[in-house]
Amino acid sequence: MALRRAALAAVLATGLVIAPAAAGAGTTRGGERVVAPGEPIQPLLDALPPGATIRLAQGRHVGPLRIERPLALLGEAGAVLAGPGTGSVVVVSAPDVRIEGLEITGSGLDTPAMDSAILLTQAAVRARVRSNRLVDNLFGVYVHGAAASVIENNLISGRRDLRLPEAGNGVAIWNAPGAQVIGNAIRHGRDGIFVKTSSHNVFANNTFDELRFAIHYMYTNDSRIVGNRSRGNHVGWAIMYSDRLEIRDNVSDGDRDHGLMLNSTNRSQVVGNVVRGGREKCVFVYAANDNLLKDNWFEGCPIGIHFTAGSERNTITGNAFVGNRNQVKYVGTRYLDWVHEGRGNYWSDNPAFDLDGDGIADRPYRPNDVVDAILWTLPAAKVLVNSPAVQMVRWAQARFPALYPGGVVDSAPLMRPVTVPPPVLP
Repeated sequence: MALRRAALAAVLATGLVIAPAAAGAGTTRGGERVVAPGEPIQPLLDALPPGATIRLAQGRHVGPLRIERPLALLGEAGAVLAGPGTGSVVVVSAPDVRIEGLEITGSGLDTPAMDSAILLTQAAVRARVRSNRLVDNLFGVYVHGAAASVIENNLISGRRDLRLPEAGNGVAIWNAPGAQVIGNAIRHGRDGIFVKTSSHNVFANNTFDELRFAIHYMYTNDSRIVGNRSRGNHVGWAIMYSDRLEIRDNVSDGDRDHGLMLNSTNRSQVVGNVVRGGREKCVFVYAANDNLLKDNWFEGCPIGIHFTAGSERNTITGNAFVGNRNQVKYVGTRYLDWVHEGRGNYWSDNPAFDLDGDGIADRPYRPNDVVDAILWTLPAAKVLVNSPAVQMVRWAQARFPALYPGGVVDSAPLMRPVTVPPPVLP
């Protein structure tokens, strides 16, 4: 009897208690239910009370799982939860659920069914998905109406064996007001973050590699995109049909088509961003109105900014256009003066003087002439660009400014850029 009491005391001292058989598999340690590889998980999820914590021990565990009450599903270092290759690996349909520290893999490939590593349904409000590795799934995290959820500090790596139209997104959000995606590293797949029909979302300090769009916005208003990094994607920030956004301090390095695209984006602030080294356009503004583009850095693209489709009432000031082959491509007939409160933009190809030393060039800067306008609308005319007739037109414009077409002019160009781009991404 004394030996039994001593043994029991030793077990209690370690905090390890064998769980009753009725409670399912696993052992209790420090108030957490610890599940070893091979032990069933779903019975515990169904039996434990709200607020409980389940921790998966190191090793490979078998999914899929359903979480239907508020609890925490955690993983020790090296814990892997593997799905069967169909459906979602973890489906959450309860509020205040936390999933942390797991590697999750093995979702299905059914896009309409939203097959994901983690699927947050509309009932999964205030979910917390933190510090997980979500590898080789169709979608990483699908936030399907789960308002106020937080997706933070995860590594999300999509499938590489799928064609782009078949691939899923790293994080997909639909109608989830207040959802936040912060500090994640997302690579491979279709879009890094795709959000549709939502509001008051925050996407901050994420990194994106080898995707179609780093961030893809559709019909999402009153939200923030701050401090993100995009590298080597087709498009960095594809902002479409959305209003009242703050797009600030993001970096696009070497994105193929556009660094920043504003398509039918209105009443938004685009401030302090860097786009450089793109293979087509640094920024594309299409049917976008009442926006502020201020103190951005656009460098090393074939086209610095493409401005078209009747975009109106936009304020463009303090930006640096550096070393772009064509600084501006403007398709339209109106005169646009890109100056605000006496402050224009910096143009690296402007051979200007500042005799009064006020930091503003003494003459306006005009990036395009009538020949450029012809080339934008009739690309085949490029074969004549070095002909005597074209040279005569440009000579006449230089001496008779009234011959210039409607277009962009900067009446107060800056002599030096006012922003310095952050370091190149490693």
